[in-house]
Amino acid sequence: MPDERRSRLTPEDRRTQLLVVGVNFLADHPLDELSMDELARRAGVSRALLFHYFESKQGMHRAVVTTARDSLLQATAPRPELPPRERMDDTLRRFATFVRDHRGTFLSLVRGTASGDPTVRALVDEARAVNAEHLREAFGDLGAPDTRAVRMALRAWVSFAEEVFVSVAADDLADDAALVAFLLRTLDGAMAAARDSAL
Repeated sequence: MPDERRSRLTPEDRRTQLLVVGVNFLADHPLDELSMDELARRAGVSRALLFHYFESKQGMHRAVVTTARDSLLQATAPRPELPPRERMDDTLRRFATFVRDHRGTFLSLVRGTASGDPTVRALVDEARAVNAEHLREAFGDLGAPDTRAVRMALRAWVSFAEEVFVSVAADDLADDAALVAFLLRTLDGAMAAARDSAL
């Protein structure tokens, strides 16, 4: 019976199912521990089927990281209808919620830059670039200049915020309001330094 159910899945549905299993693996394990054999075992499929969909362990890692990254970006996408300051506050609150709900996955993403695969590192870095650009747009709406220093400061702040979330937001006792207020103060500080910079 299970085999019959598997056979009725379309190739796209099967690939999606495998990626869900892979992303769920990240909840409790680092990416480097996700092997083709382990994913095949958890998904109840043959190793050969995984190679059909992903070609290699590296291809499977890239697909899993892409799925996890896109879930994060979708869950924390800014709400354009909000004023800039409220937009940033709302995004950070949803970011904290995502980290609480998907702690292991988030940690795997943040630590993804340590991967030996440059493509995996690039995928994680793309998410940071997207988040920095969202901030630049919000500050632009507030009249902040778009300078090299501003872009560098925002990109660095995104990495800083990730470390804060890893250290604090995964703690069930952490207060989200205090966490967001702290992050916004550091963000304002980074922007103030960038505005005064000659870079």
